Amino acid sequence: MQQPRDFSMYGAVDLSARQAAVQRKQASAADGQSAANSEYVFDVTEAAFETDVLERSRTVPVVLDLWAEWCGPCKQLSPVLEKLAAEAAGAWVLARVDVDANPQLSAALQVQSIPMVLAVIGGQLVPGFLGALPEAQVRQWLSQVLQVAQQIGLPGADGQAGAEAADEDLPGGEPGGYQEPELAEAQQAMERGDLDGAAAAFERMLAASPGNPVATLGLARVNLFRRVDSYDQAQARRDAAAHPGDVDAQIRVADIDMAQGHPGEAFDRLLGVIRRTSGDDKNKVRQHLVGLFELFPPGDPQVTRARATLSSLLF
Repeated sequence: MQQPRDFSMYGAVDLSARQAAVQRKQASAADGQSAANSEYVFDVTEAAFETDVLERSRTVPVVLDLWAEWCGPCKQLSPVLEKLAAEAAGAWVLARVDVDANPQLSAALQVQSIPMVLAVIGGQLVPGFLGALPEAQVRQWLSQVLQVAQQIGLPGADGQAGAEAADEDLPGGEPGGYQEPELAEAQQAMERGDLDGAAAAFERMLAASPGNPVATLGLARVNLFRRVDSYDQAQARRDAAAHPGDVDAQIRVADIDMAQGHPGEAFDRLLGVIRRTSGDDKNKVRQHLVGLFELFPPGDPQVTRARATLSSLLF
C-alpha cells in the first residue's frame, strides 16, 4: 500500500457548488436514500470533519466512505461497510462523505473517482481502495486498519466502554474507579522512595479496576523510574552513541530522556529506530514506545504527534 499522507484542507477548491449539492443531499435524505446516522455510522461534513473524524481518530479508527447519490457502485458498497461497522460494534466507525455536498473536503482528500474508501488512524490519513470490492476483500483491508491501530496503542472504543463499565461495578462508587486507600498507599510509597511498594499498590488498583487511568499512569511512571534506576546512565548514552543499531541501548537512553523530562527526544529516538529496523527489533521498540505513551494522559499533544508518525511507519 502507499504511504499515509497528512491531511490538510489548504489549497482545496472553493465552495461555489455547495448550495446546490446540499439541496441534492437533503432531497436524497428525504427519499430515504441516505443512511441514517447511528452510533457507528454517521454522515460527516466539511465543517465537522475536524471534530467528527480527525479528533475521533485519536481514540478509534475512522473509515471514510466517499459516495454520491448518482453513483451506482456506491449503493453496492455502502451497505457492506455499514453492516461491517455494526458488526465491529465500535472497534472502528464509519464516516460517510457525500462528495457533491462537500467539494472542498473531496478536493483535499484527492478524490478522483467513487466509491472511494480511506481510513484515519491517530489523525493520520491512510490509503484504502477504489470501487465496490467484495465483502471478503473489504474485511481483509479492515483487518489491516485494526492491526495498525492496535500496534500504535490506539485506545479504541471498546476499551473505553469496558473501562466505563468497570467503573460502574466498583464497590463504593469511587470516582474514576479507584479505591482511595490504595492510591494513598501508592503515593506514600513513592514519597519514601519505595518504588516496588508503589508498583504493588497500583497493581492492586488495576486488578480491582482494569484499565483505570490513574493506576495505569501511576504504574507506568513507577516502572520507568525503576528501569532508569537500574541503568548506568553515562554508560547507556555512550553505548547508544557508539552502537546506533543496538535497540536495547536506544531504549535505555529513551527511558533516561523520558525520566529527565524530555519526552520529545525520547519519542524521536524510538521512532527513528523503528524507521530503520524491521522484524523483532522493530516490534520490540514499537511495544516500548507504546508503553511510554501510557506515561501521559489521553489526548496529550506530544503523544498524538508520535502516534501519527508511528502509524505512518507501520501502515
